[in-house]
Amino acid sequence: MSSRPPQTLDPATLRARLDRARAASAAAGTDALLIAPGSDLRYLIGEAGGSLERLTALVLPAGDEAPALVVPKLEAPGYAHVPAGELGVEVVTWVDGEDPYRMVADRLGKPRRVAVSDNTAARHVLPFRAALGDAEQTLAGPIVRELRMRKDAAEIEALRRAGAAIDRVHARMGEWLRPGRTEAEVADDITAAIVAEGHTHADFVIVGSGPNGASPHHDVSGRVIERGDIVVIDIGGPLPDGYNSDSTRTYAVGEPRDADVAETYAVLERAQRAAVAAVRPGVGAQDVDAAAREPITEAGFGEFFIHRTGHGIGLDVHEEPYIVGGNDLPLEPGMAFSVEPGIYLPGRWGARIEDIVVVTEDGVEALNTRPHELVVLES
Repeated sequence: MSSRPPQTLDPATLRARLDRARAASAAAGTDALLIAPGSDLRYLIGEAGGSLERLTALVLPAGDEAPALVVPKLEAPGYAHVPAGELGVEVVTWVDGEDPYRMVADRLGKPRRVAVSDNTAARHVLPFRAALGDAEQTLAGPIVRELRMRKDAAEIEALRRAGAAIDRVHARMGEWLRPGRTEAEVADDITAAIVAEGHTHADFVIVGSGPNGASPHHDVSGRVIERGDIVVIDIGGPLPDGYNSDSTRTYAVGEPRDADVAETYAVLERAQRAAVAAVRPGVGAQDVDAAAREPITEAGFGEFFIHRTGHGIGLDVHEEPYIVGGNDLPLEPGMAFSVEPGIYLPGRWGARIEDIVVVTEDGVEALNTRPHELVVLES
């Protein structure tokens, strides 16, 4: 359990989420949801909790039966701030020596089909399988994601705050990114700034300098940054309310040493603008991906754009919807996701531009507002 102060939503919002989850479960032909600690649990009751060897699970029947939070008695104080009574959730505690899986099975009777959180550990999934007998087990993700990927006004405002916080970190990059420093040293400064600007912690800090920038998920290394390097900075993390930031900008440490940087980077800027401009209700997620790829492919760099255009964001950094070829999901107001095309030239350098955007009633709102052009830092 986290030692940070709880950031519980008002009971009315949580009760509505529980009711929608019940309805979605019933519509999917599922008798109950078994929600493990994590972002799904935080979405539904306002507390993510934690999962070790002892079972904690929200048991949410699709029918009229009362939901229950099954939790080890020694961990129950960590859920004391959850307004269980107002949510109609019974807190059921257990102690070592009791069988919590049998407790869940007894509450559910003889379910035909149960859906288990996608992140439930195998040490819990397998005992559930034994306790629930012939019940079919499926993933809860396809049910819960239908609720979570359409953000309400409060969630969008939380993402705005997260976007503004990470923008403030990018605005300070000139303080840290300069020749003679290692990627790891720069990352340490960025990590401290992410916390100073309001995040609980830095979830990820990518500092990809020179040839390391051609690896989209490079992380950091002991490489010493050199004058003329192109550097990809991809950073983000959660604010205390649990909603995440994620933004990438590309920097030059002094004038770029490679003659093709300006022309290639201009292609990337066009691609990112085209993808954002394509976002509006009714457009398929795959069409936004295609809008990003077209300028890059036309310029001859198609083979160097090696990942999807974007991912949803909220209580998880990566969640539905995914902006990728083959996903014909129509975009709807309230969907929030990244738009982050990149061009990666192996052994040389790479570049990526990433904004978080939200689908509005008639278009799109970008939640990151830092300039998109290649920022040349004084060296």
